[in-house]
Amino acid sequence: MKKYFAIGALALSALSAQAKDIVDTAVAAGNFNTLATALQAAGLIETLKGKGPFTVFAPTDEAFAKIPKADLDALLKDKAKLTAVLTYHVVPGKVMAKDVKAGKVKTVQGSELTISTSGGVMVDKAKVTATDIVADNGVIHVIDSVIMPK
Repeated sequence: MKKYFAIGALALSALSAQAKDIVDTAVAAGNFNTLATALQAAGLIETLKGKGPFTVFAPTDEAFAKIPKADLDALLKDKAKLTAVLTYHVVPGKVMAKDVKAGKVKTVQGSELTISTSGGVMVDKAKVTATDIVADNGVIHVIDSVIMPK
């Protein structure tokens, strides 16, 4: 009986080790290093490792590279502005690609994003390039630009 219990416990721990939150999922993807750095600078790592669920429109490293280096460096040093920008990329709840509808969506930051669906999905002026990267506390949709709150 003890042997079965030990095997069951090992299987359960292996299963929980495979579950990844939004942050771990993004880091494992390998193309969100700047986003991870920004989340750390803003103190948002623990929030996005939290229960959720969250829908994150995640800019890639290439998206962050579109911002002039001096502007990006300044943003990374301004915690309040950085937090506003990053939380503007997050919508409460788990919204899968099949459930996306055109219109306004309230962000965690408090402002509204504009979603358009004609000719591909756009979030404000950023194009969604990959969808439905599932994490255990939400979903990530990849975007090609950093979006700024209005």
